[in-house]
Amino acid sequence: FGYQDREGHAEIDFADVRVPAKDVLKGEGEGFAISQARLGPGRIHHCMRAIGMAERALELMCRRASSRVTFGKPVSENANVQDWVAEARIEIEMIRLLTLKAAYLMDTVGNKEARTEIAAIKVAAPNIALEIVDRAIQVHGGAGVTDDFPLAMMYAHLRALRLADGPDEVHKMSIARRELRKYRTKTENNQHGGNK
Repeated sequence: FGYQDREGHAEIDFADVRVPAKDVLKGEGEGFAISQARLGPGRIHHCMRAIGMAERALELMCRRASSRVTFGKPVSENANVQDWVAEARIEIEMIRLLTLKAAYLMDTVGNKEARTEIAAIKVAAPNIALEIVDRAIQVHGGAGVTDDFPLAMMYAHLRALRLADGPDEVHKMSIARRELRKYRTKTENNQHGGNK
């Protein structure tokens, strides 16, 4: 979207690289396991940043709606804008609580047991924040897509975040499989019990 992530992402091409045995971090062939272990905390961090952007977008939306006058009245008096403000507050609190729950579970039962909540927040936080930013852009009018406000940059980062650490569809598939597994087991047990 034309914005460079401030952290940056390098592309590195390794050719004919050998790692001495003493420098192997976990064990030969376990690099994927190491990368997976860091994904849970990384995803929580992404979601915390998304919540921060949503909060900032809501603040900007409220300030702009209160100061911008169209058709002889402040934009904040329009029912749809009031709905957007109320919905934003509700949605921010929802994703904040789900993020806290996921972080709590990571700390108490581990990443594996918290994977449904981690996947859920990775889908929910960027999507909800993206919608709040989009509405803030609407309230700002044309100024919302300029560099006069941080909204366009937030939008670009949040949209890209829906791809980072796996696209939404992968996380939803993972959640659905775990949820459906609960019922398959119950159904299979009932069928086997009925055949005896």
